[in-house]
Amino acid sequence: MPKRVAWSQPLALADVKAVGRALGGTVNDVLLSAVAGGLRRYLQSRNQPVDDLNVRAIVPVNMRKPGIELQLGTELELGNKFSLVFLSLPVDIADPAQRLCELRRRMDGLKGSYEAPAAWGILNAMGMSPKRIQEIAVDLFGTKGTAVMTNVMGPGVKLYLIGAPLEELMFWVPQSGRLGLGVSILSYNNRVWLGAMSDQGLVCDPEAILAGFYSEYDALLDLAHKTPAKLSVKDMLAMLDTALAALDSIAEDKNCVTRDSPTDLERSS
Repeated sequence: MPKRVAWSQPLALADVKAVGRALGGTVNDVLLSAVAGGLRRYLQSRNQPVDDLNVRAIVPVNMRKPGIELQLGTELELGNKFSLVFLSLPVDIADPAQRLCELRRRMDGLKGSYEAPAAWGILNAMGMSPKRIQEIAVDLFGTKGTAVMTNVMGPGVKLYLIGAPLEELMFWVPQSGRLGLGVSILSYNNRVWLGAMSDQGLVCDPEAILAGFYSEYDALLDLAHKTPAKLSVKDMLAMLDTALAALDSIAEDKNCVTRDSPTDLERSS
């Protein structure tokens, strides 16, 4: 099946993080929520029903644990070490903030479940199976989702190739098992790009999905500007320590009477 591709203009990573702080959620939560809104707008523009609609996305999950991997001496080993989870995108929710809240709730539930370790075991078993068994298993995974979406954290600084700066990067998530839509999110040098690749027979104009993504992201950014940022536990504890120190200082000043400043009783005598 021929593919169609489209990719976004870079977004400022600081802005995406600001949305997450104000409305609650990670960079991944914010961007996937905007993607869900973009799919909603795309379907509505094609007169497709969106009520009670959830689009199931297959999301790769990194199984490397930095602390443990470092102790075992395997952190720098080459090769993939990832699993898969199935995330239902709340396409039926119109309000951007409510959609973000619900997507974060679902993603947090997946993080605390055994779905990723179980899929990791299945994928390992597939790798040691005959090719025909692998093909059946891949098709089985593919029928459980409509799209595959992944977020890759790239270098935080600008890279150079033979002395020339790399201004932009992009990649395309593999679409196995006849998955018709792939969404790639990449951060690099404090900017974020989003790419969409689709089967031409399913979505012939993925740029229309990106147009909806821009509208939903702008709505979230506008809401973030109007909403005070949610403080982290660390920030709240620091503010509490500062306030307690100030109260202690005030109490100490009130209880301290120096001999250079006579009291009212001394003045009257």
